Amino acid sequence: MSKIFVARLLGLDVFDPLGDRLGRLRDVVVVSRGPKKPPACVGVVVEVPGKRRVFVPMTRIQSMESTQIICSGLVNMRRFQQRGQELLVVAELFDRTITFTDGSGRGVIEDVGLAQTRRGDWEINQYYVQRGVATPGLLGLRSRKRDKVLVSWEDVSHGNQSEPQSADNFVATHDDMKAADFADALHEMNEKRRLEIAAHLQDERLADVLQELPDREQVEILSALGLERAADVLEEMDPDDAADLLSEVSEETKHQLLELMNEEEAKDVRRLLAYPEGTAGSVMTPVPVILTPESTVAEALASVRMEELSPALASTVYVVRPPLETPTGRYLGQVHIQALLRAAPPEPLGDILDTELEPMSDLANISEVVRHLATYNLTSVGVTNKEGRLVGAITVDDVLDHILPDDWRSQD
Repeated sequence: MSKIFVARLLGLDVFDPLGDRLGRLRDVVVVSRGPKKPPACVGVVVEVPGKRRVFVPMTRIQSMESTQIICSGLVNMRRFQQRGQELLVVAELFDRTITFTDGSGRGVIEDVGLAQTRRGDWEINQYYVQRGVATPGLLGLRSRKRDKVLVSWEDVSHGNQSEPQSADNFVATHDDMKAADFADALHEMNEKRRLEIAAHLQDERLADVLQELPDREQVEILSALGLERAADVLEEMDPDDAADLLSEVSEETKHQLLELMNEEEAKDVRRLLAYPEGTAGSVMTPVPVILTPESTVAEALASVRMEELSPALASTVYVVRPPLETPTGRYLGQVHIQALLRAAPPEPLGDILDTELEPMSDLANISEVVRHLATYNLTSVGVTNKEGRLVGAITVDDVLDHILPDDWRSQD
């Protein structure tokens, strides 16, 4: 009888019989068959190119080993949607509290063992369990001295699905996942599990993930965090994304959160919220790379190397008269990173300025910005107010969210 543990399957490549890569395994789907039979494994969730997660039934799995998975036949490329009594092992069984049927106490599931029967079906055979449970009210905290045991499926009973559940294992197994992919995994979960996992994340990680979720789920998670924690997370978000999220909550909640935020962070967000919806000012990034004409190429290159900058923001340096904080002194022009790479390190930015490309008005419509970016093949463009001061910059990713359909993140 073939056996394998789910934790070893996560991230494995899934191939078709010809050896072409289909995608990467992200979860396993099981269905309960009552207390007298082990849960049956009915399929796996595979992330295919384009970051879409699809369902591959076990009837299509030819081989499932700790190094690779091989499937056969055609695969339905519709986005996976959980049905009825289906459970996702990684998302919902990992970290679930169980009770030992011998009366020896409770424990938390850390891994699930699958076994193939003589008929070729797969089912849950064993659980890898840590004895004891998380401290009530402190989700995810563990006591230091507890045994880890491997037990048969029939030696444990599951608690009610509405019980609070830790997120230690899920977060640990997805630690290296990009924020957009992590958000995609959260999007597929039920509300209870999504909130539990979101609450477990560090503020910076949660901020990155929130920015990749649909508006409704952003508000759902933010509302569940409590005002103090929500304000901390908003401080970690890009100001334009924080402003977008705050525009979805009530005026009272928005005011409370802005009051709790760091004064400097809140100032940038308030400026964005003051602009009418659909204008360049409402979607811009208020903190692009800004230098003076006397700054050197070497200084500019050092500035765009900052890790926190997105590739689009790092592509352009905006040159202004002091002060350098937005709204700046008079806007003079911009220097693209390619021009920086071609120039000598000591050369002043004022000598290589591109003054032909006009900045956008902060009151320009987003459609005008999109046409401008497309016409001149730009990844970003400066935004100025009526006094000619730089107030921010708009990047391609800033406008994409506003020109795509509202539900583009969850479309099939």
